[in-house]
Amino acid sequence: MTPDSGLKKFFFFGRKLPLGEELERVANELGVSQFNTWVTKYDKTGLDEAELQRRVLEAIRARRDAWTWLIALISALASLASALAAWVAVWKG
Repeated sequence: MTPDSGLKKFFFFGRKLPLGEELERVANELGVSQFNTWVTKYDKTGLDEAELQRRVLEAIRARRDAWTWLIALISALASLASALAAWVAVWKG
């Protein structure tokens, strides 16, 4: 089992993020900082799950968006090849 295998189900739109210890596990797998996620209210200390979920979602989004540069590069190369082909066709007439 790869480290990311448990995370794949969270990459789909509309899935609910886990809570509690499971949320902490997912955050650790993604390398999300848990600094300042513990809050104290009414003399009780606990995990600020909303903040940690926000961070986990941002990390998932960053991983997903990390590949968009490749799509942009392929698109640019295709445009360049098309322009070069058109230029050669005009000059060879």
